[in-house]
Amino acid sequence: MKLYSYPLSGHSHRVRLFLSLLGIEYSLINVDLSVKAHKDPEFLKVNPFGQLPALDDDGEVISDSLAILVYLAKKYGNTDWLPEAPAAAARVQRWLSVAAGEIRQGPASARLITVFGAKLDATDVIGRAHAILKLVEQALAGQGWLVVGTHPTLADVALYSYIASAPEGNVDLSAYPQVLAWLARVEALPGFVPFQRTAVGLFANA
Repeated sequence: MKLYSYPLSGHSHRVRLFLSLLGIEYSLINVDLSVKAHKDPEFLKVNPFGQLPALDDDGEVISDSLAILVYLAKKYGNTDWLPEAPAAAARVQRWLSVAAGEIRQGPASARLITVFGAKLDATDVIGRAHAILKLVEQALAGQGWLVVGTHPTLADVALYSYIASAPEGNVDLSAYPQVLAWLARVEALPGFVPFQRTAVGLFANA
């Protein structure tokens, strides 16, 4: 199994995190986003969309980080990660949609400004980040995990990377005690691998 990844990509990290939580061995292939290696013809043969990450499982190539999480959960995980019960499965899917929508448009975009120099409106994306963080804070009230109170699911894996790195984009997490406690629970899971931190934003002087 090969994972095409970049260490500063939160999309890549969520897949690396899940692979490690599952205890799956794989080869890591670095595709340098800073020099647009993801647009090189050789990589486009792997993923014509020119995006990271991409997973090659013995010739079965899966792209899109959330699709990869679902693939891995179905093939290698257990139903704790992706429940079979209709209501719980739907709740996981709802949070995967949040990861692709509000998380990408909020904390992930705020981080794009400071880490990658993206030309975005910082006030707007930081505001979006706090809007979704308030909802995550409410969802975690009284339970340990986003969907099932007793154990993590793909929802927790999908949201972790960009929430943990939100301070890099000048998004202050101090007003969200439930979120901070949840981050600590993810980081205490066997097999956890950290997301590489960049000394920018609120982490500039840390």
